[in-house]
Amino acid sequence: MADDNSNRAAFRLITLDPGHFTAALVQKFMYPDVDPLVSVYAPGNDDLAEHLKRIERFNTRPDQPTHWHEKVYTGPDFMDKMQVEKPGNVVVIAGNNARKTEYILRSVQAGLNVLADKPMVITADQFPRLQQAFAVAASNHVLLYDIMTERYEITTVLQRELSQQPGLFGELVKGSPDNPAITMESVHHFSKIVAGASLKRPKWYFDVRQNGEGIVDVSTHLVDLIQWEMFPEQALSPTDVSVLSARRWSTPITREQFRQVTDADTFPDFLKPDVKSGVLQVYANGEFTYRLRGVHARVSVTWSFEAPPGGGDTHHSSMRGTKANLVIRQGAEQKFKPVLSVENAGKADDAAVENALKVAIEALQGKYPGVGFRRSDKVWQVTVPEKYDVGHEAHLAQVTENFLSYLRAGRLPDWEVPNMITKYATIMKAYELSR
Repeated sequence: MADDNSNRAAFRLITLDPGHFTAALVQKFMYPDVDPLVSVYAPGNDDLAEHLKRIERFNTRPDQPTHWHEKVYTGPDFMDKMQVEKPGNVVVIAGNNARKTEYILRSVQAGLNVLADKPMVITADQFPRLQQAFAVAASNHVLLYDIMTERYEITTVLQRELSQQPGLFGELVKGSPDNPAITMESVHHFSKIVAGASLKRPKWYFDVRQNGEGIVDVSTHLVDLIQWEMFPEQALSPTDVSVLSARRWSTPITREQFRQVTDADTFPDFLKPDVKSGVLQVYANGEFTYRLRGVHARVSVTWSFEAPPGGGDTHHSSMRGTKANLVIRQGAEQKFKPVLSVENAGKADDAAVENALKVAIEALQGKYPGVGFRRSDKVWQVTVPEKYDVGHEAHLAQVTENFLSYLRAGRLPDWEVPNMITKYATIMKAYELSR
């Protein structure tokens, strides 16, 4: 039975064809006005079984156990059934990306709000359908939003905040194709730990025709951050973007590595076209350079099989200002924890930069008490209290909380939808150019 909250809950979740762990992580915690009864519509497959196991682990953990109740419908008509029954008002979509744009469009056509994992679209020919979905969402007065967890990572937040301090940062330089004003680089791994357990990847995850290439997947986060940091709370348009160059390359996955993360002894038939000399070649990597409102930016996404000992997914980011550069590093030297550094751009002496940093950090104490800095060699490292280092899984809860606040208000910020459209337009241009 659902608890008493279900009678007064403003929001009721529908999970549609869950296949990515993000679908479960949305439910890692309870929310006061979300009904604990969740309706799940899916084909009856391994993806669904893994999803339900994750929810059960949340429900049975000793620390902060959740109390979700999953009402499951399986069958080939699961999408039609969901559209007819509509047992909730918020659809969570995170899984196989081959039909994701269709799922999004059909959900908003049914008058349902949508919280979707990235990417919302994986091929350029589907982009008009996504644009249609945003138009339908607006006409049906429902919200369509993608899950951008990286906006909540503390060093990224502080990089954005400090870039808005002209006494320290100056102005963002324009850069050039060879030396962009802003770079975002992300390294991910097929083998990883999620919610305390070794992640079992679905076999389709290695098929770019179902999951999307690297240049359209993780790059969604990076393009989002570039827009969010360079032009905060400003509405952008695809006409603001020129993609200058793009490339793609593959990650080799052996049969043993594939077995390790999928439990499958052989490559399935749908992956056979990508197997060369017994090794699977996954086009999980991509890089592109583009110009946004005259400012040059570069995005790079790479995937390897597993991280070095003690490591994990990493993020590198650099913003170049006329007075200082703001650089996030997350390598072995940083013990694989993101560290934000402030570097003198060379137009002032170090004492002036340090004084400007002191003023900027002082101005942040109201929002981020305890944040400080220390000199390290020729740079200044921003020091962050441990309480802000909550991790990726908690960021998903923060995104969900934020989306619920938008639902309560009945609207997204005015710049969000134009910038989602611009983000995916940029990525689709890069995808086409890389090929």
